[in-house]
Amino acid sequence: MEEHKKRILLVEDDPNFGTVLKDYLMMNDYDVTHAKNGMEGFEKFKKDDFDLCILDVMMPYKDGFTLAKEIREKNTDVPIVFLTAKTMKEDVLKGYKVGADDYLNKPFDSEVLLMKIKAIIQRKATETVSDSKQFEFKIGGFDLNSNFVF
Repeated sequence: MEEHKKRILLVEDDPNFGTVLKDYLMMNDYDVTHAKNGMEGFEKFKKDDFDLCILDVMMPYKDGFTLAKEIREKNTDVPIVFLTAKTMKEDVLKGYKVGADDYLNKPFDSEVLLMKIKAIIQRKATETVSDSKQFEFKIGGFDLNSNFVF
């Protein structure tokens, strides 16, 4: 059975950097949707399901911190990674406070980013599977999870 490509929402206002990063992620077997600002990013997020969001912080119309808050209000589970030039401790802490799973500073190592993405998505998939196994419904000899009588 073929597994679907993991979907990433990339919100990055720098057109050159955004295109290069999108192409790099696609070459590494991710399905990437690129938005060029926070408003466009939230509109795309509302219309689709993503396995992970990569957000810049400094963007026109809506910054990455505000976007992350809005994403968290709509979906508390989707992983968020900030990829930004804002390196001050206050910015990093704010990123985590608004719901980031990770915070990477530009410039960054592309292989490290790939490994972080893979680890975060894998962890999320494992949590989802274990959450679905958490509830077992049995009445007498009837297992409601599997529809088998034992």
